[in-house]
Amino acid sequence: MRRTYMDANATTPLLPEVVEAMRPYWMEHFGNASSIHLDGQKAHTAVDQARDTIAEFFNCHAAEVVFNSGGTEGDNTAIFGLLHPGDHFITTSIEHSAILQAAKVMGQHGVETTFVDPQPSGLIDPMDILRAIRPETRLISVMLANNETGVRQPVEEIGKIAADTGVFFHIDAVQGAGKVEFDVRRFGCHMLSISAHKMFGPKGVGAMFVRRGTPVEPLLVGGSHERRQRAGTENVPGIVGLGKAAELAMHSLEDGTIGKLTALRDRLETELLRIPGTGLNGTEVDKPVPRVANTTNIWFDQLEGEALVIALDLKGVAVSGGSACHSGATEPSHVLMAMGLDKTRARASIRFSLLKTATDADIGHVLKVLPEAVEHLRAISPVETGTLG
Repeated sequence: MRRTYMDANATTPLLPEVVEAMRPYWMEHFGNASSIHLDGQKAHTAVDQARDTIAEFFNCHAAEVVFNSGGTEGDNTAIFGLLHPGDHFITTSIEHSAILQAAKVMGQHGVETTFVDPQPSGLIDPMDILRAIRPETRLISVMLANNETGVRQPVEEIGKIAADTGVFFHIDAVQGAGKVEFDVRRFGCHMLSISAHKMFGPKGVGAMFVRRGTPVEPLLVGGSHERRQRAGTENVPGIVGLGKAAELAMHSLEDGTIGKLTALRDRLETELLRIPGTGLNGTEVDKPVPRVANTTNIWFDQLEGEALVIALDLKGVAVSGGSACHSGATEPSHVLMAMGLDKTRARASIRFSLLKTATDADIGHVLKVLPEAVEHLRAISPVETGTLG
């Protein structure tokens, strides 16, 4: 059976070039990057080279790059490392659980959080961020691109608001990495988090941008690794893999790959929306708002999204009902609910997120099997049509 993978926002495979870049650091060059002998220095050099690549990717100084275990650690570090009892924190109701759950924990330690809701389009209004700022506001955290809808947030405008009001600004850029041009100076952020496995790198490694002078306390303490900003022996193969993935991502942003991916996503979206009783999550006056190139989120009335995910999997298509970290959850997507969908329509929504290696044949396969699956499920489903509420 042909398999077509359209769940790239959950994770991506390693590209062959990434595997080859990592290979020597599992066997021949296995040294500890903190050791002063030749084996250690080879590992240290590899980490430094990857740091230079990530600095280019971020458009920052190499000293402002901190390697870690991934997006969750980066998000947690920004919140736990900058906030103190009595501080006020601003984020949005559509963030990843790494932000939302960290905010909940800080609430138990005297930090009050304001959760700004999106507009029905999924966009955050920067003026809502501005209106939420108080004298005790210390940190704002807003994602670059939403993991469920792909909607890109106006981080540059929010960064200007943070600068004008003297508030620290963190960006969860996990779903934007490799899909949009990065420039932390233009974004105006103090911290930014990425994860390798969302951009064709290995799982278990990521990186943070930490602007010079940002008084963030380390989440992990111990040795003097990462300029004392993150203790723990460096994952050298993972860091090398992240560096190579970032290098390839920069090429993809320049060689037309993202434009081709947008065209494939648009073809898929246009054809799926021809099915009666469907609609796009992430629109404004019936027009899509800015999104990353690979993502579309569509509702299919009169069926359960989970049933459609299973039906498509049996036909060789991997898609998702939402965030991978919430798979198996009984509650509908908090993102879609915050956008104003009722529970029925939120549960009837499916996320399609394409790999940058996607082909016309992949799109054709989905368009062949999905309408049949929808028709079959609707014929046997007792679900009523959802509405906006």
